[in-house]
Amino acid sequence: MARRAETIELAVLGLLHEGPMHGYELRKRLNLMLGWGRVLSYGSLYPTLKKMLRGALIEETTTTLTPVTRRPRIVYQLTEAGQREFERLMTEVGPTAWEDDNFDIRFAFFSRTDMEIRLRVLEGRRTRLQERLDRVQSQLAMTQKEVDRYAVELQRHGVESVEREVRWLSDLINAERSGNPSTISNPSSTGGHQSATPAAAEPATVQPPEVSGQK
Repeated sequence: MARRAETIELAVLGLLHEGPMHGYELRKRLNLMLGWGRVLSYGSLYPTLKKMLRGALIEETTTTLTPVTRRPRIVYQLTEAGQREFERLMTEVGPTAWEDDNFDIRFAFFSRTDMEIRLRVLEGRRTRLQERLDRVQSQLAMTQKEVDRYAVELQRHGVESVEREVRWLSDLINAERSGNPSTISNPSSTGGHQSATPAAAEPATVQPPEVSGQK
């Protein structure tokens, strides 16, 4: 739960970096980022907002009465401390930057970082997935004779999902090094980012990916 709260906090900081938003808009945008498999409730969002208010990372303002509820609408916006915290988090390079949840949020805000940081995060993520791929492939080879064909298919699907993401990361890294990210090919033909979780959906174009739920 603590790690999920930190992920939500980073996402809120990034979204409010674009401009003030009220709670409903924040929740809608966060759900788009987190993906259909990880719907965010108000019960998860508002404790994070309260914590950020206590830490003076964000502040509340009120807008005019809404025509439906006739109540003031609370709008959240970044403070200077919140802007500094977002910039600090986006420049951090280390294992947490390429963990499953954190990587996807970091990727969504990649335009706020320089190429060197982007490359280090992408390469870290690729290395982590390659290690996972090697481990899963080894386990698959050992268990194929011990489990039924449906379990084997599920394992094979997980391997193929990770292989697609590794190829997608390699395309991104090559494009960054060439200085022309627009040359990234369509993942529908080359294999784009997809969670290693079998239920995750593969996006149609190379855009900031949805947050995966894998561990």
